[in-house]
Amino acid sequence: MDKNQGYAILKAVMLENGRGFALGEHPTAPSRYVTWACYDDKDGQRQYGWGHYGNDRTAMEQDFTDRVQDYQRIYNVGIRQTEAPGLYKYYSTQRPVDIGTFPKPPYNKPDEIFNYDQRIPVENGSFLAWGYLTYTRPLTEKQASDYELRPAPDNPDRPRPIAEQMKDAAKLAEADRGSEAPAPQRRQPDRGDR
Repeated sequence: MDKNQGYAILKAVMLENGRGFALGEHPTAPSRYVTWACYDDKDGQRQYGWGHYGNDRTAMEQDFTDRVQDYQRIYNVGIRQTEAPGLYKYYSTQRPVDIGTFPKPPYNKPDEIFNYDQRIPVENGSFLAWGYLTYTRPLTEKQASDYELRPAPDNPDRPRPIAEQMKDAAKLAEADRGSEAPAPQRRQPDRGDR
């Protein structure tokens, strides 16, 4: 992830209109946490401004969430991408990674390029790949598809698998059911005497 004024960016949300918000941390600064409004300039460099500073991480995470939601409500825009710490991994499924076979957006050059000796099964045999690249920011869907790159399922910006989401929903439903009083049981007549 990026750094700005010594603050490591912990997460950023970019909106459909090119604007966004970021949460940063600087362990030795007088105010340890900050939320900024941000945007990418014409050269692709992230610009930050309008900082809210504080020392309570929970309060600053809430400030970050509130700023994103308020902006979405006022300007009626959706979230384009969420950036989180960690690397974004993309598999090259059609060819080995070489010159001209991967995107190089400004300020988001690949951190690592790795080629396998041959095309091998990856991600528990889900698909075959010749190699992979890692980036500090996610690629756009167009950038990935233009170069026939496939994002790794565990990238920070990828949605959780449906099975995981269903398990969480079942746990919540069970917890809700447990908090309600049980419905009275209706007594049925014994039909064996007929």
